[in-house]
Amino acid sequence: MANVTVIGAQWGDEGKGKIVDWLASRADAVVRFQGGHNAGHTLVVGDQTYKLSLLPSGIVTGTLSIIGNGVVLDPWHLKSEIEKLEGQDVAINTENFAIADNCPLILPIHRDLDGLRETAAGSGKIGTTGRGIGPAYEDKVGRRAIRVCDLAHLDALDAQLDRLCAHHDALRAGFGEPPVDRERLLRDLREIAPFVLQYAQPVWRRLKKVRKAGARILFEGAQGVLLDVDHGTYPFVTSSNTVSGTAASGSGLGPNATGFVLGIVKAYTTRVGSGPFPTELEDEIGQRLGERGHEFGTVTGRKRRCGWFDAVIVRQSCAVSGVTGIALTKLDVLDGFETIRICTGYRLNGKILDYLPAHAADQANVEPIYEEMPGWQETTAGARSWADLPAQAIKYVQRIQELIETPVALVSTSPEREDTILVRDPFAD
Repeated sequence: MANVTVIGAQWGDEGKGKIVDWLASRADAVVRFQGGHNAGHTLVVGDQTYKLSLLPSGIVTGTLSIIGNGVVLDPWHLKSEIEKLEGQDVAINTENFAIADNCPLILPIHRDLDGLRETAAGSGKIGTTGRGIGPAYEDKVGRRAIRVCDLAHLDALDAQLDRLCAHHDALRAGFGEPPVDRERLLRDLREIAPFVLQYAQPVWRRLKKVRKAGARILFEGAQGVLLDVDHGTYPFVTSSNTVSGTAASGSGLGPNATGFVLGIVKAYTTRVGSGPFPTELEDEIGQRLGERGHEFGTVTGRKRRCGWFDAVIVRQSCAVSGVTGIALTKLDVLDGFETIRICTGYRLNGKILDYLPAHAADQANVEPIYEEMPGWQETTAGARSWADLPAQAIKYVQRIQELIETPVALVSTSPEREDTILVRDPFAD
């Protein structure tokens, strides 16, 4: 059977939660393969609203949900999120949930360092969520991380703690902070270890069995391609690779397992935090988009910056991530606009570009080139077929397809799972 990999094709917050939930109801396993609890999904199922930031979306429907090795795991947040969902009558157990035993942990010292750096950065702030994601990834590649499997061997952790504390104590001294309290850290880890270890296993083995049985696997990405540490608006990016190729390395399955790559694309553009944003609207139109789209971060509650659809960045995201088709979300937010604009290129130092340049200064200085289209006055909210859409809305969707050189696989017209126009089934063989 076909597998599906879902990624955000802008700066995150594209409405992946609803799409992933819709796909998860038809999948046999859902896998998170990168990021941490800095990525939020809001799921609306019937009259229940679930807010997830770490757990895979399939958990709500009882689908096998797996946190892969590419994720950095805050064990205390995991416990809190599980307890909250259990309070909403979601069953979470070893049958439907697993964590990679080689998954790196986010520790309190990572959160400390994240906050200290952002406070000291002044105008150079990256705009992190302050949850320790970046420092945890740094320790992973620095070969000093404490991983899930280490929780079963805490009495033999001295050498690893020596490496970890040598690094963090020097950094903390630079900020005028005391050294790491090793005893407290060990005490905290001993306390949380039994809770985490009940779910720990070599998930690559379990996924191998699932795949061999012909099951459908949904790989769930977090953030968006423009926040990828290599391909995004560096340094205003996240600390992991958000492109679809990471589904292979972040889960323990090979690259031929990723299947149909579905890029989630909002019908306009938003961004949370600092960094370049060529089509940003700091006027009443931008405010209108934000209000109608309820543009506040699921995890942070931060107000999102809003702007017109940027076909340049989406085309680039689709190319570097091998997107097979896109899911266009929040089309209804554009209802009632007399004129709609689409960015088709950039001007930079007298030249016209059809891509976003790599350097941060160039990214900040590009001027968008716009194409205008008539809007529509009818509502698209709740539409479930092309016949339900105004003619001008259909033209807008078709024009987006042409500009990003990628077909539309489905269109989402409200947060409700069933309010979806299916053009091509990503799970079809």
